[in-house]
Amino acid sequence: MHIRNVLERDAIPSIDDPTFGDEYIGEGDDRVLAVESAPPRAYPFRILNFHEIVNDTVDGEPLAITWCPLCASAVVYERTVDGRVLTFGVSGNLADDDLVMYDRETASEWKQSLGECITGPLEGSELTIRTASVITWTQFAATYPDGVVLQPAHVPSEAASDTDEPAPVEYTDDPYREYFEGEGFGLDAHRAGDGRTWDRDNLGPKTVVLGIEHGGEAVGYPAPRVRDAGGVVTDEVGGTAVVVFAAEELHAFENPGYAFERVDGAFRADGTTWDPVTGESTDGRQLDRVPARRLFAFTWKDDHGPDAFYG
Repeated sequence: MHIRNVLERDAIPSIDDPTFGDEYIGEGDDRVLAVESAPPRAYPFRILNFHEIVNDTVDGEPLAITWCPLCASAVVYERTVDGRVLTFGVSGNLADDDLVMYDRETASEWKQSLGECITGPLEGSELTIRTASVITWTQFAATYPDGVVLQPAHVPSEAASDTDEPAPVEYTDDPYREYFEGEGFGLDAHRAGDGRTWDRDNLGPKTVVLGIEHGGEAVGYPAPRVRDAGGVVTDEVGGTAVVVFAAEELHAFENPGYAFERVDGAFRADGTTWDPVTGESTDGRQLDRVPARRLFAFTWKDDHGPDAFYG
């Protein structure tokens, strides 16, 4: 694991007192990280690009909503470790180009894509993943009409005086647009350099992968391979049967033993049609979502090796 320092600690400010509302500042096709709660909550990438971590409490449970733009890694973790609630910030370090978080209680550092403490008093500890999904804002608003969305945060402006109110971030900016559109990957590519090298031609380094870890086994499902399989893959990870759907993003659920197939553009199994985003059937049944990590292929390979991909 290669660790390097690129910023001062907290130069990217986490959101520690999030607020929510009905109105969204962005566009309909913006991606959000959705957490099913009461009410459901959406955390837009447009906002997470500037903060990377939201320390929230959802239905009474402390959660960390985390996002590494360089790795396109979106993961929700529980913030309670050994009975202690942790509050996370951005350390300014990168581990294999992935966000390194730190907790303010012990100053331990954590690799975001793994949820593993890599240095400090809590070294070796692991955060527990919570279920979440990546969907567009339009999908979120339609699927969860009672849902709420993270509102713009206010952080101190460099131009503001000590007596000025904090100024809002310019969330209309897209600091990673060229990076996502380009071929290179990693920090150097984001800084307009060549980035890292990639040694395989059957999978691109910035292919979106949904990674599932269970029972000591890790399998990453690349979006193109799921789509090439008709948009649905049934598999087993660590003894648990799963079904992975490809919609605009990937979604994974526990499979009760159904033989899913795509018929005339719809996903069917056990005599009914299933929604690939929510896991709900037209006759009212509900699949249980699998805790998973959404990230680029190069980061999944960094964390789990070259053989941890489906297909």
